[in-house]
Amino acid sequence: MALFSKLKDRLFKSSSRLEAGLDAIVDEGAGAATAAPDPREVPRPAPEEVPDTPAPDLPERPVPDTPAPDVPQPELPSPGPDEVPAPGPELAQQGLLDRETARGGGLVSRLFGRGGDSAPRRVLDDEMLESLEELLIASDMGVDTALRITANMAAGRMGQKLSVDEIKRLLSQEVTRVMEPVARPLPIYQKTPQVVLVVGVNGSGKTTTIGKLASQFRAAGKSVVIAAGDTFRAAAVEQLEVWGQRAGVPVLKAETGSDPASLAFDAMTMAEEQGADLLMIDTAGRLQNRQDLMEELAKIVRVIRKKDPTAPHNTLLVLDATTGQNAVSQVETFRKLADVSGLVMTKLDGTAKGGVLVALADKFGLPIHAIGVGEQIDDLAPFDPEDFARALTGLDS
Repeated sequence: MALFSKLKDRLFKSSSRLEAGLDAIVDEGAGAATAAPDPREVPRPAPEEVPDTPAPDLPERPVPDTPAPDVPQPELPSPGPDEVPAPGPELAQQGLLDRETARGGGLVSRLFGRGGDSAPRRVLDDEMLESLEELLIASDMGVDTALRITANMAAGRMGQKLSVDEIKRLLSQEVTRVMEPVARPLPIYQKTPQVVLVVGVNGSGKTTTIGKLASQFRAAGKSVVIAAGDTFRAAAVEQLEVWGQRAGVPVLKAETGSDPASLAFDAMTMAEEQGADLLMIDTAGRLQNRQDLMEELAKIVRVIRKKDPTAPHNTLLVLDATTGQNAVSQVETFRKLADVSGLVMTKLDGTAKGGVLVALADKFGLPIHAIGVGEQIDDLAPFDPEDFARALTGLDS
């Protein structure tokens, strides 16, 4: 529950964007329905105008000098025990309130409330489906995924009136259905050392992700070695050393500008000698449109396989959620060069583009091992599809 609450809070930008869009879609349809005339109402004809005619002159009635005698008023019998008095104005008003409450919602909620039966609703038709598709595409779910999700939401429901909460639940169910097949933790093999190669573009969060994963594996009783393969950035090496000290994990580094493939080979030798369970190799950030950098990554893979033909056993692609649909092209490129086996999505707390993870799951079917929603050690969490879907759509736990 605590993890869901944190995830929902951190995904506020994505969920609020979807919520605002859904509110606008439903209110637009509900407003149009309200503005339409009620066919049951019959217009009343305007009263005929009567011309003004002067009143006839009447003779004045004489006023008597003596007052009229008092006429005694008859006494009304008091009601017996079984008789019910005629309703006065207060009782009539109370009866109206009781009848309104019995009908559902109460008078106040019918006038001011938006929850329950009084919530605005809109008929699910082609126009509404098109608006939903546009909203999901704007949330970076991609065209194909948006069309598939809305089609499933509409199946058997065309013509029904739906509220915002009902649409959220339907959307959450469809997102969960897409994400469930890819929600898998990082597999741990008996082969030691298990080589985990971590790749991604500049600034995606690779170094931080490695440090957090190493800390979590160390806490689970695994021995871990980290190789600082980003030999071009001294800051990245220093950052890994800080994480290594926190987790009690050794970090192998080389001189700035040295060959990262050579460092990876030496790290495998060191991990074998120490009997480490896992070797996590950091790599320099690479742009998918820089052919020279991508070839260098391919070289690292070739050198690793000279030491162990089955390595790397896992190739994690770390993606920055703020890049939106650009993440799709990153996955396509890195799969060709490094045989990506799983994804980690970071920075979901800083973007309204969380829907791109749904598009990636639908398009590639690669396992999603973890998601990052902050800078703290516990902000890298195993991926839970239902929690993610509910947080993305703004539903409560």
